[in-house]
Amino acid sequence: MLYCFSQATYDKEELIAYLSLVTENDAIILWQDAVLLMIKYPDYFKLCKGDCFALEQDILARNLTALLPKENRVQFISLLDLVDITEQYFPQIAL
Repeated sequence: MLYCFSQATYDKEELIAYLSLVTENDAIILWQDAVLLMIKYPDYFKLCKGDCFALEQDILARNLTALLPKENRVQFISLLDLVDITEQYFPQIAL
């Protein structure tokens, strides 16, 4: 399954609940304001069992590169990479 997060307003319990559903066969995409989650809750993504991705253009648009944790597990991807990922993981859910 592909979990697509677009908001930065998930509370801790809600985000933990979503991430606990992710298996090693799943992936997470952080895009739009959800890229802020890597800064708000960096430790939660270290525990995620699936692949974690974030749109690089959203990170750059928010000038977040200096704020990202040094040991970041989330991979930065382009829009072209996003297309490839959506072909690999299904079904897809937007959160």
